[in-house]
Amino acid sequence: MSVPLREALKFWTKLGFISFGGPAGQIAVLHQELVEKRRWISERRFLHALNYCMLLPGPEAQQLVTYIGWLMHRSWGGILAGTLFVLPSLLILIALSWIYLTFGQVPWIAAIFFGIKPAITAIVMHAAVRIGKRTIHNQALKWIALGSFLAIFVLNLAFPLIVLIAAAVGIWGGKRYPEYFQQTHSHGKIQGTHLGAAIIDDDTPTPEHAQFSYQKTLLHSAVALTCWLIPVGLLVGFFGWKTLYPQLAWFFTKAAFLTFGGAYAVLPYVYQGAVDHFHWLSAGQMMDGLALGETTPGPLIMVVAFVGYLAGHIQHLIGYSNPFWFGVLGACVATWFTFLPSFFFILVGGPIIESTHGKLAFTAPLTAITATVVGVIANLGLFFAYHVFLPHGLGGSISWVSMVICGLAGLALFKLQKGVIPVLGGSALAGLLVYFVATLIN
Repeated sequence: MSVPLREALKFWTKLGFISFGGPAGQIAVLHQELVEKRRWISERRFLHALNYCMLLPGPEAQQLVTYIGWLMHRSWGGILAGTLFVLPSLLILIALSWIYLTFGQVPWIAAIFFGIKPAITAIVMHAAVRIGKRTIHNQALKWIALGSFLAIFVLNLAFPLIVLIAAAVGIWGGKRYPEYFQQTHSHGKIQGTHLGAAIIDDDTPTPEHAQFSYQKTLLHSAVALTCWLIPVGLLVGFFGWKTLYPQLAWFFTKAAFLTFGGAYAVLPYVYQGAVDHFHWLSAGQMMDGLALGETTPGPLIMVVAFVGYLAGHIQHLIGYSNPFWFGVLGACVATWFTFLPSFFFILVGGPIIESTHGKLAFTAPLTAITATVVGVIANLGLFFAYHVFLPHGLGGSISWVSMVICGLAGLALFKLQKGVIPVLGGSALAGLLVYFVATLIN
């Protein structure tokens, strides 16, 4: 018995439109739909796939979807499943990015973003605390997190360098002090009961296409490399190597290999590159993009589509009749090169990495990197707080209203355990309220 490809594609398409709530929420939906309701895969096989995806850089929920699609319907099944998980979010974000640039200066829309920015600051700090509680379980990892925070906050080291240093510390620590670098589960245990036989059950043999072979590894590696080289070649041929779109391609390729720990882990790197180095967008625009990413389905890392769209649109505002399509190209380039490595890791690295799963020599560097990510995310939260609370710099006035909204958003997240969407909605309403009150007073 097997699931027809057409039926599977219907589900993956539906999933792309309902996958809100970040990776934890998306994985919970996948578990409920595939393990409990449809019985396409057993509890143990689902958790095995999840643990594997958690070892990889990249958006783990999207990789889990790709993995299960690959297990069920070979390479094309995985590619289609992973693509359909991302595609709705890409289309929605392109539309929202255009609306943002076209109507963002309309007073009431600007007021909404004014209210959302403090909430984003609280959400990023909440992410740092949440990831820290999940991953930092001893004193050594606390020191690594603190060291990464100081490295980027005080020394302004580049995020890739911090990741490399953390990996080296993990390799050394895993050999010298292995008890400090044992990996823990990132999403907790998913409780399940025996629900009857599944199509891919505990004792179902691994299908032939999912077993390791040198021929398949070389073939899939060559295909992945071709899928990287051809678009890069076309972009360089049309625009030149030192222009925007090849830069986007190379930048987001590097970003894709640095996303250990989920989307929030790569945000500091994207922030450093897009805002500080390339100046594709401002700090405030980056926060607005994160807000839009939080309110759309799909992986949070889809904020890269917003960055790509703004970079293309803004750079072609002068001398072009319709910069919209340059923005669309930027969004597509950013998305393509961010997610291509994820498909590579599943289709090529799956059988290889599965054989190393649970070996400390492999997992210790990832544990150290995840601890590093906590410190880097905390630094990002402080940067956001600086730009929100002191919008005109140290010499300007403090935005007390933003501090109040941020405090209330933090209270809702930390104490009341509210979700991201209600917090963003309430903060947007607060921004509107402030705008209407200020209008009445004036």
